[in-house]
Amino acid sequence: MQYLALIYSDETFDDVPMEQLFGEYRAFTEKAMAAGVMLGGNPLEPTNTATTVRMREGELLLSDGPFAETKEQLGGYYLFECNNLEEAVSWAKQIPTARYGSIEVRPIMAFDE
Repeated sequence: MQYLALIYSDETFDDVPMEQLFGEYRAFTEKAMAAGVMLGGNPLEPTNTATTVRMREGELLLSDGPFAETKEQLGGYYLFECNNLEEAVSWAKQIPTARYGSIEVRPIMAFDE
């Protein structure tokens, strides 16, 4: 089963030097890839680069930034292939941002073909 681990944190968080954090992410990514559970993942650019798209009554409405103003922003994701939620959570808790942000784990909906 596939699970998406959504990584949320405060973009202004600066208690961990970026070099150290990127090193921790590289090590985690290599570990997940070696275990064969990582199917993909990417960091996202900051929310000030986002564009929110809405269609209302046939009209396109664009706005700068994210849809919601929150303390924690979506900063990236991992796509895991795991046997169950327990295994997915065991990987998600190892994502470096879990120490100061939050990781939302959601199963990918499977459609019967």
